[in-house]
Amino acid sequence: MMQALLDLLLPAALPPLTSAVLVAVSALTSAVTASLGIGGGVLLLAIMAIVMPPAAIIPVHGMVQLGSNLSRASMTLRHINLRLILWFAPGALLGAWLGSLFLVDLPLALVQLCIAGFILLLCWGPPIPAVATGPVGTLVAAAVTTFVSLFVGATGPLVAAFVKQQQKGERFSTVATFATAMCLQHAPKAIIYGAAGFVFAEWLGLILLMIAAGAVGTWVGLKLLRRLTDRRFTLIFNALLTLLALRLIWQAVSG
Repeated sequence: MMQALLDLLLPAALPPLTSAVLVAVSALTSAVTASLGIGGGVLLLAIMAIVMPPAAIIPVHGMVQLGSNLSRASMTLRHINLRLILWFAPGALLGAWLGSLFLVDLPLALVQLCIAGFILLLCWGPPIPAVATGPVGTLVAAAVTTFVSLFVGATGPLVAAFVKQQQKGERFSTVATFATAMCLQHAPKAIIYGAAGFVFAEWLGLILLMIAAGAVGTWVGLKLLRRLTDRRFTLIFNALLTLLALRLIWQAVSG
C-alpha cells in the first residue's frame, strides 16, 4: 500500500530517497528566504541541478518557487507594496510573452555576468535614480528579468536587489513584495513549458510535497525575521546577494 502511494506521488525519474531529500531541502531553503530575504531559491536550484534530469529542472523549480512565494506572500499580505506590484505585473506578462516567442538558448556566461554586475551595482553602488524604481523602471525590470528567467532560472537575486532598493531596506516589505513579484514571474512558466511539451503530471506529486514543506519553512523563517532589525537584515541581505553574484561570476568564467 505504502509503495503504491509512493509510486503515485513521486516521479519515476528519481529514487524515493532523492525525492525525500528534495522535500526537506524545500523546507530549509524556504526558511532561508523568509528569514534572510534571499538565497533559498538559488540554493534549491543548485541542488536540483545535481540530482534531477536537466529538462525538468527549470519548470519544476519554477512551480515549487511559485508555491513557496505564494505562501510567503499570503503570510505577509499587509506588507506588500501594491503600487510596485501593479507595475511589475504587466512587465512580467510582457517578458513571459516575449520569452514564449523565442525559447532559444541565450549565451549563458554573458547572462550570468550581466546579472552579477547588476546585483553588485544595486547592493554596493550609489542609489539608483528614482525613475528606475518608479512605475516605468519597475515595468522594464519585470519584463527583462521574467524574459531571462525562462532560460536561466537565476534572476531572483536581481529582482530582490531591485525590490530592496525600492523598499529602502525595510525588511518585511522587502520580503513580502519580493515574494509577490516572484509569484508573477514564476506563474507563466507552467503555461509556457506546458505548451512546449513538458509533462508536469509526472512531477506533480513531488511539486506539491515540496510546496507543502516550503510553507512550513516559510512560517519558521518569518518567525526568525521578526528577531532581526532592518539594519542587520540589510547587511545580511547584501552579503548573501554578493555571494550569489560572485557565484554567478565564477560559473560564467569557469564555463
